[in-house]
Amino acid sequence: MTAAGTGPSPTAQATESKSPALDMRAVLETMKKANKAGPAPSYDERIAHLDKLEAAILAHKDDIVRAMSDDFGNRSRHESLVSEVFVVIGAIKHARDHLREWMEPESREVTWAFLPATAEVQVQPLGVVGIISPWNYPFQLGLSPLVGALAAGNRVMIKPSELTPHASEALDRIVREVFQPDHVAVINGGPEVGEAFSKLPFDHLVFTGSTRVGKIVMRNASEHLTPVTLELGGKSPTIVGDDFAIEEAAIRIIAGKCFNAGQTCIAPDYVFVPTQKIDAFIAGSKKALAKLYPDLRRNDDYTTVVNERHFDRLRGYLDDARDKGARIVELADTEPDRSTRKMGPILVVQPGEDTAVMQEEIFGPILPIVGYENLDEVIAYINEHPRPLALYYFGYDQSAIDKVLERTISGGVCINETMLHVAQDDLPFGGVGPSGMGHYHAHEGFLNFSKKKPIFYQSRLNARSLLLPPYGKAANMFFRLTLGK
Repeated sequence: MTAAGTGPSPTAQATESKSPALDMRAVLETMKKANKAGPAPSYDERIAHLDKLEAAILAHKDDIVRAMSDDFGNRSRHESLVSEVFVVIGAIKHARDHLREWMEPESREVTWAFLPATAEVQVQPLGVVGIISPWNYPFQLGLSPLVGALAAGNRVMIKPSELTPHASEALDRIVREVFQPDHVAVINGGPEVGEAFSKLPFDHLVFTGSTRVGKIVMRNASEHLTPVTLELGGKSPTIVGDDFAIEEAAIRIIAGKCFNAGQTCIAPDYVFVPTQKIDAFIAGSKKALAKLYPDLRRNDDYTTVVNERHFDRLRGYLDDARDKGARIVELADTEPDRSTRKMGPILVVQPGEDTAVMQEEIFGPILPIVGYENLDEVIAYINEHPRPLALYYFGYDQSAIDKVLERTISGGVCINETMLHVAQDDLPFGGVGPSGMGHYHAHEGFLNFSKKKPIFYQSRLNARSLLLPPYGKAANMFFRLTLGK
């Protein structure tokens, strides 16, 4: 059982040293040495690790909320609690409830000709897992894969984003309080540290971030043939069916888009609305915003854009769309304010395919609205573009739902809702193609960080001699029985 960490912080090693890659490699080697020194953690030890992590997160939930707000300028307390604390605690509880069955060997059938031998599959830890987490949900996207890796019995190194330094420091404090430095470590630093981190010979590497950087991480990991889980992003489409109440669709979609000010990899990125209902959707969106965020300028429930660079990037998207003839509809009464980085949700109506908002992942409170005449053209459009991390459909016509589910491929789906699939503890989470590869969360997360080892047990009495040279009558009889010749 691993006791609470009391050793020197790997964070300090990485940030103060002139050679952070060397220090990271030293941490990794220490973990690998510790991993080889003893057997895999027992069920009771893994439960103890999860229990202590849960207790530390709950004890520091106010620190987590404060760190997030310090990094963003303003981050909704309730959004931080639900996204950074509630989701992770749910993952811990689910892993704890199911861990014993996950760890059990799985009996498999033996080909009849080899009976009475037996076979099974055992799961064992991979070793040391690296996690590179992003700035938008630094605790959730650092700790959720940590839960899966710990449940599977691994040691872990985490590299959080340098864009949220207060969150990274809080994460490091929590980890050092719970784990020994040779069990879990946080490595802080800038892009050069992240680059070096992705080149380490981990037994598995998890990266959450952009598709562009994901390609670099995968290329770096390939040097050591390190398997990777990539949680990327892309443009997650939303479809409003003709049979769904337009005002209800608006409030659910705007609520999803406004969460964390749209700075979410599974946020609705653009919405298909029946052409004749676009004006009704705009009106419903204005009504929804007024209900959800009255007086947005002074509303602490609404999160600000993380920094000026991202604020300027979003303003550039709007300028580009406006210059190319799209209609811009600001849902809030207040204009975007660069001094506070508060940007209310903005609709971009009927943007051209050549606009940045239809080419780039938006990652902010801008929502393109695209009119459509029939569902087939929507499905064709989605299938002509990179497979998204999420897809959302609003409607009750089961034949239409089935058509969307059967004819599109995406990382995950919500019907009549947005984003909540990621909070379901028994559902795997992961992308497909350009939106990622591999899964974590749920049983799939446990398996993602495990080796499924197939084992064949030969019985004391067996017919193995039939298949040993020199081959003769017995072997010929065996093949006549099995192959008919």
